[in-house]
Amino acid sequence: MKPNFNEMSKKELRTYVLAHRDDNEAFYAYVDKINAEGNRVTHPPLKSLEDMENYPEFIEKLRRDSGHQESA
Repeated sequence: MKPNFNEMSKKELRTYVLAHRDDNEAFYAYVDKINAEGNRVTHPPLKSLEDMENYPEFIEKLRRDSGHQESA
């Protein structure tokens, strides 16, 4: 029996998805949960690596989030 993905925290769901990589339902539930938070930063596709210099706030968010992901 599958767990109730709606009742799982983002951290629990992430752990489940990583342990059950073939479970598409869990993956989509995780993506839906992330999208519901609404704190994503989006930008148009980059044309080169040098384009990253045009998005310092995005780079800073990636750095902050990567530190946060270690504990998530």
